Amino acid sequence: MVMLSIPTTTTTTAQQEAVRAGRAARRRRRRIALVVMTAVVLALVCAMLMLGNTIYPVSDVVAVLFGQHVQGASFTVGTLRLPRALTGVLAGIAFGVAGSTFQTMLRNPLASPDVIGITSGASAAAILSLVVLHWSGPTTMALAIVAGIVTAVVIYLAARGGESTGGRLILIGIGVGAMLDAVVAYLLVRANVYDVSVAARWMTGSLNGSRMEDVPALALAVIVLVPLVLVLSRDLSALELGDASATALGVRVDRTRVLLVIAAVALACVATATTGPIAFVAFLAGPIASRIVGPATSLVLPAALTGACLVLAADLLGQFAFDTKFPVGVITGILGAPYLLYLLIRTSRRGGSS
Repeated sequence: MVMLSIPTTTTTTAQQEAVRAGRAARRRRRRIALVVMTAVVLALVCAMLMLGNTIYPVSDVVAVLFGQHVQGASFTVGTLRLPRALTGVLAGIAFGVAGSTFQTMLRNPLASPDVIGITSGASAAAILSLVVLHWSGPTTMALAIVAGIVTAVVIYLAARGGESTGGRLILIGIGVGAMLDAVVAYLLVRANVYDVSVAARWMTGSLNGSRMEDVPALALAVIVLVPLVLVLSRDLSALELGDASATALGVRVDRTRVLLVIAAVALACVATATTGPIAFVAFLAGPIASRIVGPATSLVLPAALTGACLVLAADLLGQFAFDTKFPVGVITGILGAPYLLYLLIRTSRRGGSS
């Protein structure tokens, strides 16, 4: 009997070439996506600086940015529009990275800071500061950040242990968020009319009234914490496989998770304390970025750019697309609510069928 030999070497080489080609295609797609998204962010920033009751040409905007005095434009662009645009970019980056980090780490698209109650903790503290303590500025921001971190710790401790920590964390977070929303409603009912108007404007999530004085704290958080998440992004991808697999790959699971949680919570809380709880940006940025850059790639930078695009585009729509001007949080809420309902229905059907 004649035995036929199988050319395993040729087959293996072909498979390796296919794998390399696939990786190269994913890297090329990611690079192109990042370049295009960066260009979109810059275009949206230019639109925010140019458009308004008075439309300024690009030359005037560039002159103001380089410190030259331009009649009318120096105040409108430099004092009013530039802080608004910078705050929108930085808040979008912070929300996008925070949401993507939680969703990847907990392997659940519902696990974003605005859904699981973390931003509700920051919001409740800020409302308490505004309508009861009559604080403002950096004091309100500091209180909101501390409250958001405390809320995250409480949710984590209540959900810790067992085999389905991620699912319990989401459910407990939704419950805690509902209780904190009730606290906010109670504070608004008891407050005077002026305080209610100030708090309501803040609660919707808005870039109105953005000041250059608020930008450095948000910029510092983004500059420090986003690179930290980038450094840990490889371990974050391993955590998506589960604790056992991540440990087998050499990841120090507990340390990595603690660092990622601290970074994501701090980003979400600083952004919330600056702009208010802009709805669903953290929730939408990760899934949209994943669709754009494709699977099997880090979502930190794509989610950051997607978050910035969402905030800036929603703010422009709120200012110019309707007869009435709407805060950015109203527009993002309109965009995010249908997707949240879709996810809940899909999750419910999967649970019912299993």
